Amino acid sequence: MGIFDRLRGGNIRIHVLIKGRIGDDWKDIDQHVRVPAGTTLGQLLEIADAARLPLREALAHSPHLTDTMMLNGERCPLHDNTDRVLADGDEIYLLAPLAGG
Repeated sequence: MGIFDRLRGGNIRIHVLIKGRIGDDWKDIDQHVRVPAGTTLGQLLEIADAARLPLREALAHSPHLTDTMMLNGERCPLHDNTDRVLADGDEIYLLAPLAGG
């Protein structure tokens, strides 16, 4: 993001990764999405829907992912962080378990 983007509150880039068996399908999503500066984690769900990224679908089909979502390599439960403002370069990672236990 350039200095002029920061000055006028432009867009930031978020990296979305969704991996593993979610619902009846295997997901292997590795995509960047541009969002307005100031976007929260909760708002990202709406933006992902519009960009046809199955983020909300993954959370709906595997509800445990709302607790195990990762933001920049750290656990970030969705229900506790919906108002968390995202920053340029943030990475959202949903990894479905590969085996039960």
